[in-house]
Amino acid sequence: MLNSLLTPTAVGGMTLPHRLVMAPMTRDRSTPEGIPTDLNAEYYAQRASHALIITEGTQPSADGQGYLLTPGVHSDEQIAGWRKVTDAVHAANGRIFIQLMHVGRISHPDNTPHGRQPVAPSAIRPEGVMFTASGPREMPIPRALSSQEIAATVDEFRRAAAAAVAAGADGVEIHAANGYLVHQFLSGNTNQRTDRYGGSIDNRIRFAVEVAAAVADEIGSDRTGVRISPGNTYNDIAESDTVELYPALVRALGPLGLAYLHVMHMGDDALLEILRTLWPATLILNRGGTELPIRAKDIENGTADMVSVGALALANPDLVERLRSGAPLNTPDPATFYGGGAAGYTDYPTYTV
Repeated sequence: MLNSLLTPTAVGGMTLPHRLVMAPMTRDRSTPEGIPTDLNAEYYAQRASHALIITEGTQPSADGQGYLLTPGVHSDEQIAGWRKVTDAVHAANGRIFIQLMHVGRISHPDNTPHGRQPVAPSAIRPEGVMFTASGPREMPIPRALSSQEIAATVDEFRRAAAAAVAAGADGVEIHAANGYLVHQFLSGNTNQRTDRYGGSIDNRIRFAVEVAAAVADEIGSDRTGVRISPGNTYNDIAESDTVELYPALVRALGPLGLAYLHVMHMGDDALLEILRTLWPATLILNRGGTELPIRAKDIENGTADMVSVGALALANPDLVERLRSGAPLNTPDPATFYGGGAAGYTDYPTYTV
């Protein structure tokens, strides 16, 4: 029943042994300076049998950090830390893309190295709180980026992509989902600008397309992916025009020749079908919490070329081997998802007969 997940495929310039991708998952286990550690290298290397690893969200700049203990890829020390990770994954015959995640307004000054006010398309405070070292704090009103700062932010993504490749990554994924900065430009409730980056759909997709074009120009389109989550309300997003917005975005991204589009499916099957028709390259689909036979059917019927798994990969470092042999799966422990040490991170057992 799961055989379609285990068939070979190709993405960008990579030939892959099967179609199971490790989804990006925040784990909050880097150093306070955003430097990946030996423990992080062990974690990712354990999961190298996935066809492709997409890392946790990684800030492209100091302004891009929102959470405690998340990694960056904009300093020499962070690049050196990521080199440990990529070397370990490659030594285990794996492939790894670093996800570039600028959180925008989903932040608090206490969690950033410079203590500055968060930035966003518009000065609109998000509902909710941010966990900081001193406890939960209300997120402040962000500062709206100027047009010059938008151009500088695009360049931050470009430089971070170059740094990721210098650190040994096989490519990068641009996080345009889950209510973070790129998604904030897409959504009308977070983007109320009146310049060329706001208002119309063509204007609201402009930042996402500029970031993707800059990254592809810097490291190659075959090393660049984009993740979207149409209709996702996470982080106080309220999209009213997904049926028009996302086809326009996908049409604009298509000519860039990117390696893949990574869709976090929120339930709109008709929109997913439209995006599948429009997208000319590999489509990675994430149906969070859905049984694997349903995901296998997405491969069989052409809805997706690959599928990404989150908690299953987190709890089963040898997920691919377990599926091939029919072995039972470990159960994820949500209490250890965020922060801490090896417990719930590198101590999930591999299967032995």
